[in-house]
Amino acid sequence: MEQKRRRRLQVLCQELGFISNTLTEEGLERMDEALTHTSSGRPQNYEQLEFLGDAVLRLAATEFIARSQPHLTVGQRSALRAQLVSDRWLAAVGREVNIEQLLRVGPIAARDTAARNTLRAEATEALIGALYIATGNLDMVHHWLTPYWLRSSAALLSDPHRGNSKSALQEWSQGRQLGLPNYRCEQRSCRHGDLQRFLCQVTLGDQMLGEGWGGSRRKAEQAAARNALTQLQKEQVRDTLCQLTNYRHKSVDALRLDKT
Repeated sequence: MEQKRRRRLQVLCQELGFISNTLTEEGLERMDEALTHTSSGRPQNYEQLEFLGDAVLRLAATEFIARSQPHLTVGQRSALRAQLVSDRWLAAVGREVNIEQLLRVGPIAARDTAARNTLRAEATEALIGALYIATGNLDMVHHWLTPYWLRSSAALLSDPHRGNSKSALQEWSQGRQLGLPNYRCEQRSCRHGDLQRFLCQVTLGDQMLGEGWGGSRRKAEQAAARNALTQLQKEQVRDTLCQLTNYRHKSVDALRLDKT
């Protein structure tokens, strides 16, 4: 391995919270492999490590949830874990450690801006696999990922919709026997990576509940459902305040009548 590459990997170790000499030369070579995309044309790439990293990540996340959220049911743990091992979550972690700066990719993949989140997620997962092979245990994986899991799980557990607004809106409508929400999406842009590529409206019967933008149909639908739920919550609060105001007025009128 080139000396410059070795130094950059050692800096990455420090950014992940490890002492630079924690990993052996073989461990650094595994990290190098984890940060080499198939498009680079090199004989070693991250495919095998990504496959391993997927299993390691799920096990480590399961252990984290068991320790930090022992009160959750199995179903709740499964739902939380799905968020803590998702491609979106992996891509966010990869972005925070600037994994792209060390990722070896071919020229075509490097120009594909729409695939950047996928590359970040895959490389992060491969790096997890590399750390496991280098140490033979989950200690370094937990050391690196636990701060991110703590932050993400706190946000997710404080969100009543658990990051899935479509399911929450469906539960709301079916609980009131109003039927299923209907989503209608329009593509407004042909540019990959455009965060406003799709506009989605969600309706229930003849009533439009909300709309949202997204870089994909799925994200636009989630945004529309999330905005619909926000609007429904506002209307519920407004109705409750109106009821309280009416109750107070009636109470005041009743007191006046008693006095007379």
